[in-house]
Amino acid sequence: MGIIKRSATFALGTAATLAAAATLSAPAMAASSPIEACGGGSYHVIDSHAYGSSAVTYLLYNGKTNCVVTWKTGAAGNTAWVRAVVQVYGSPGKVDADNYRYYAGPVKVDAPGKCIMWGGSYGSQWYESPWEHCG
Repeated sequence: MGIIKRSATFALGTAATLAAAATLSAPAMAASSPIEACGGGSYHVIDSHAYGSSAVTYLLYNGKTNCVVTWKTGAAGNTAWVRAVVQVYGSPGKVDADNYRYYAGPVKVDAPGKCIMWGGSYGSQWYESPWEHCG
């Protein structure tokens, strides 16, 4: 009887460990919108640039922080080179670029009252703004 109890306990413990490992290793869900990618409802879109029907780079703002996300609109789920960049005038820029399935970013800078440059790319298409949104 002791052997059966130990075997059952071992089997249950192994099953629990495997279930926990599967839960921990599951890929994170992608955000469902650029606003969600930036962190929530306090952000709103203040500018954007489209790359045909393939992707859009969004500049979002919440009153303090600028957030840039390049969102794939065509072939989402397929891996492609996507980039998001933002820079406060006089400071180093922040970039997120890689072969992503859904979007690049968010990249964020605090810049109330300062000029920023923002942009992104999808495949070989790219955009970088002039210094703007200086309010």
